[in-house]
Amino acid sequence: MNKNDLISAVAGTSGLTRNDAVKAVEGVFDAISDALKKGEEVRLVGFGTFSVAKRKASTGRNPRTGEAMEIKASSQPKFKAGKVLKDAVN
Repeated sequence: MNKNDLISAVAGTSGLTRNDAVKAVEGVFDAISDALKKGEEVRLVGFGTFSVAKRKASTGRNPRTGEAMEIKASSQPKFKAGKVLKDAVN
């Protein structure tokens, strides 16, 4: 399922028009992104939790030359599925 499929599914199940469903889906994505940018956690009970994981700086190797290189510290988005979602999939 891609974003357009998701929008169509939301429009079909909620009775919203396609334009309203686009706004709703975009609004949810924007709200989650904004919260993660602030370092907040987004917890959707029964579905899962979106959070930000901090990665420390480390030293790696360039695969072409074998030369050591510094890998910068970064923040990575993370998702942990909730019990209801896990049970629905299994």
